[in-house]
Amino acid sequence: MKVYGITNCNTVKKALDWLKENKVAYDFQDFKKLGVSTEKLQEWDTKAGYERFLNKQGLTWKQLDPAVKESIKTNTDALQLLQQKTSMIKRPVIEDNGFLFFGFDEKVYADHFLGK
Repeated sequence: MKVYGITNCNTVKKALDWLKENKVAYDFQDFKKLGVSTEKLQEWDTKAGYERFLNKQGLTWKQLDPAVKESIKTNTDALQLLQQKTSMIKRPVIEDNGFLFFGFDEKVYADHFLGK
């Protein structure tokens, strides 16, 4: 299983704590240190649509110039912006054998990882 995120993000911290407490093994990729590939963003877009992982509630989006926000007309535009500003990706991103989830939801995690 792979977890993508930013180590100083509170939501990522909650998710990683939950995974550790429930003894779920994972590999972690820090967006700030390693970035994210164009191919990975395209894969997520194909599976879920970029709208699911473009975080418009976060500070990075809110601080964007209005002209930049308005320039996002296609998935290509959005993915280019997300690759440049990885802190705008809703996190954590969880990939586990076809399971793809953005964010932290204890019930979803329990259902998937613990079969509850």
